[in-house]
Amino acid sequence: MLISAGTRTDVSTDKKSSGSENYNLVVLALRYVYVLTLVIWLGGMVTLGAIVAPTIFQVLQANEPVGGRELAGEVFGTILTRFHYVAYGAGVVLLLTLFAMRLLGPRPRAFGVRAAIVAAMLVTALYSGFIVLQQIDAVQQEAGGLPSKLPPDDVRRLRFDELHVRSTRLLLLTMTGALVLLYWEARER
Repeated sequence: MLISAGTRTDVSTDKKSSGSENYNLVVLALRYVYVLTLVIWLGGMVTLGAIVAPTIFQVLQANEPVGGRELAGEVFGTILTRFHYVAYGAGVVLLLTLFAMRLLGPRPRAFGVRAAIVAAMLVTALYSGFIVLQQIDAVQQEAGGLPSKLPPDDVRRLRFDELHVRSTRLLLLTMTGALVLLYWEARER
């Protein structure tokens, strides 16, 4: 016990409160990393779909009417491939921070549901990057360029269109999961 200026303070209480402050700082840091990672992943998807892809196609097609679309497809395909690595890293960071918050603090609300959403987002990104994008590349190589230049009933063009739709849906599914998780964080107290 310490006596200072006529007041009594229990040293064990002081240590406990400073430990609690450290705990709060660790959990706060983990939550910050979790939310920041989620925002980077979601923001990247929105930026790619709403700004980058339309802009690349618009500018390159306007400047090069003959080969602009093909070049735009190559540029955006490369960007999308690289962004998938951001998605993989984000999924791992989200899972690690969720589990760390569970181990170091009170279990986050609906922990299992959150972890399942993050895992589903990561699996979706892995499937999109390692399966769907590879299949799109294979169809483009088989077609010898843009499948959109092939006749509308050509099997390669139909397959490319199907894969493009699947890729878009997977991106939207991942964005939906991210929006749900972000909403959850926004309403946390």
